[in-house]
Amino acid sequence: MAGHPIPHFSNDAGHATISVGVKEFMCCGANPPHDHPHVFLDMGDEPEIVCSYCSTLYRYDPALKADETRPEGCLFPEAA
Repeated sequence: MAGHPIPHFSNDAGHATISVGVKEFMCCGANPPHDHPHVFLDMGDEPEIVCSYCSTLYRYDPALKADETRPEGCLFPEAA
């Protein structure tokens, strides 16, 4: 999971919706230097949540693994 205990997701492509396989994660906005404060999001009992910084809609998909997204490529890269 990109070296983080909690998955971090980013949205460089500006997708309106990203499906993820977890209900608790961090949203980073885009990759640095265009990221926003990395915020913890918890869907709780809901199937989706909107990031208050970048307005990305995250939707829970239990068919995905913790490090998978749909569309692909939205897992925040591990720091070097």
